[in-house]
Amino acid sequence: FTWLAQQVMLNLLCLTPLMRIIQRSKKLSRGKREMRVLSLFDGMSCARIALERAGINVTSYYASEVDKYAMKVAQANYPDTVQLGSVTDVMWPETFEKLPIDLLIGGSPCQGFSFAGKQLNFDDPRSALFWEYVRLLKECKPRYFLLENVRMNQRSQDVITEALGVKPIAINSSLVSAQNRKRLYWTNIPFKYPLDKEIMMKDILQDPDKVSPEHYHSMKAVEYMERGNEKWGQAGSRRADGYEQTPQTQKSFTLTANMHKGVPYNYFKDTRSGLIKAGEADLKGHDYNRRVYHPDGKAPTLAAASGGNLEPKTLASTTTWRKLTPVEVERLQTVPDNYTDHVSNTQRYKMLGNGFTVDVIAQILRGIPVPACTMS
Repeated sequence: FTWLAQQVMLNLLCLTPLMRIIQRSKKLSRGKREMRVLSLFDGMSCARIALERAGINVTSYYASEVDKYAMKVAQANYPDTVQLGSVTDVMWPETFEKLPIDLLIGGSPCQGFSFAGKQLNFDDPRSALFWEYVRLLKECKPRYFLLENVRMNQRSQDVITEALGVKPIAINSSLVSAQNRKRLYWTNIPFKYPLDKEIMMKDILQDPDKVSPEHYHSMKAVEYMERGNEKWGQAGSRRADGYEQTPQTQKSFTLTANMHKGVPYNYFKDTRSGLIKAGEADLKGHDYNRRVYHPDGKAPTLAAASGGNLEPKTLASTTTWRKLTPVEVERLQTVPDNYTDHVSNTQRYKMLGNGFTVDVIAQILRGIPVPACTMS
């Protein structure tokens, strides 16, 4: 009996390491996802925030970025980020210690693609950086990839589709935020399309006592807006911009980096996108700078341009209006409050305009399946 007991105990001791492996595998199979990530044109690392929200553990995060302010914000929030500099200097496999990349993510510069741009397409040096994304996709051979870009003409879209081997999926950030921002996403990740959270601008505005005086504007601007309301109230549907003047509680007008000329003054609804505008500010420059949006609607698309009153503006009351604060703009991009509070407001507006809408990216990344656990 003593000999038999010794044999049983010996077998149990031998099985213990195997049982530990099995238990660890079960934990992984219940939802633990670990990835090595390469983020091109990383900006302020919106992709890293999205990975966290998707429940993905990042073991290594390599970021290719050249904007020193965006890099400063990224490092302040994620000190373990490995900054690689320009995408043209990223080499496989030397840069990555010959270890695999699980996810390649990025949004190549869009100035040459955008409908709001000059339609320079691939002749624009900034848009030509897209081919660096393609190069690293072929060299790294990641399990998953994701490319975000603006709406563009069909020719440019077809070139990207052919290069990546998948068709784009159009998603408007207004589904998950208070911002009307239409973007295209090329990916091999099988994901569920985001549901509409019905968030409006009024849901992201800060309490008045937290808004500093420099965000408010003078009575002169309000009087100017009221004169414009009276003037355009007589113009009716003859306005050259083709917008209706009917007030609605839908989405705000889309803002892009390149402002378009026009003179709408009062509340109106864009029948093409359900946007809502409150008035016009007494400021110099293009009309796009002067537009003021109602808090019941959606915010405009954030752009990289900032300073000189280029920031989005919102109606504060029936007699006062103001521009959006950096925190409110962070909320439009579903970025944590004060995430960018490491640089000037001008740089905050710029990098937020260039960044991802985090919750859209997180929704796509949630489609990455939990890896199957194997044992030799």
